[in-house]
Amino acid sequence: MIKINLRDKATKKTPTNNIAIIVSVMRQSYEISFLSLIIIKNSFYNKVENSRLEKLRDIVAELREKCPWDKKQTFGSLRSLTIEEVYELSDAIILENKKDIEEEVGDLLLHVMFYAQIGEENNDFTINIIIDNLIKKLKERHPHIYGNLKLDTAKEVEKNWEEIKQKKRKSKKVLDGITENTPPLIKALRIQKKVKNFGFDWENSNQVLKKIDEELLELKEELKKRNNTDKIENEIGDLIFSVLNLARFIDIDPEKSLEKTNKKFIRRFNIMESMITKEKKSLNKMSLKQMDVYWEKAKKNEERNK
Repeated sequence: MIKINLRDKATKKTPTNNIAIIVSVMRQSYEISFLSLIIIKNSFYNKVENSRLEKLRDIVAELREKCPWDKKQTFGSLRSLTIEEVYELSDAIILENKKDIEEEVGDLLLHVMFYAQIGEENNDFTINIIIDNLIKKLKERHPHIYGNLKLDTAKEVEKNWEEIKQKKRKSKKVLDGITENTPPLIKALRIQKKVKNFGFDWENSNQVLKKIDEELLELKEELKKRNNTDKIENEIGDLIFSVLNLARFIDIDPEKSLEKTNKKFIRRFNIMESMITKEKKSLNKMSLKQMDVYWEKAKKNEERNK
């Protein structure tokens, strides 16, 4: 703590002046002490946070050295496991299970630390280099925060983000940044979002609905013909692309929507199957018409229990 000598500050003019000076000095002393406590507190917590990251880093390094399974892992062997973890996190987010989200984010962090450890062992990169590069990228892509650019809406920020990425690429084509191995549904959405940022988009949702109707009509026409698999496949692709475009246009996550439908179908089918089993009937011996009766019962049962 900083000490201030009150005698040095006091004067011999009047008692009132001396009291005012003493109060002023005490106030300054309090403010300096309070500021010092804040600095000490922040420094302490920074050290705690850093020590946690260091502890995790040390554990990962130890596992790589001593555990037979961890020791044999490579970028390639971890790839599919990382994708699996991302889907588990996605599932937890859709279910809005906060505890599972917390756990799955932790699992993903472990994968990040593993990649960093392997990179360090191969003298390719370290976790510090990864973090430094990320900080640099975030500052470059947010000139409205770390620079003088004025952007007021999320759409303006997204458009500017894409423009910055475009300038940094070797190829200047808008869609060259989309990787070949991206899952088709996500790839379609990325294509649509990228071209939207350059003005290639619908003006309203009715235009997209009209496009869906057109694609559905074209599909129906192709289905009437024989030995037409390739064209039918193309028309189904066009129809799905248009439906995804509608979802994107009205700010609905189509993947989340589809997964909700998947879960709803599984839930209802399980209810239907339980009803059939309870009545000592066999599912594989029933006609579609008979199953439809139980399907409707399952739907009503689910709606009652909401």
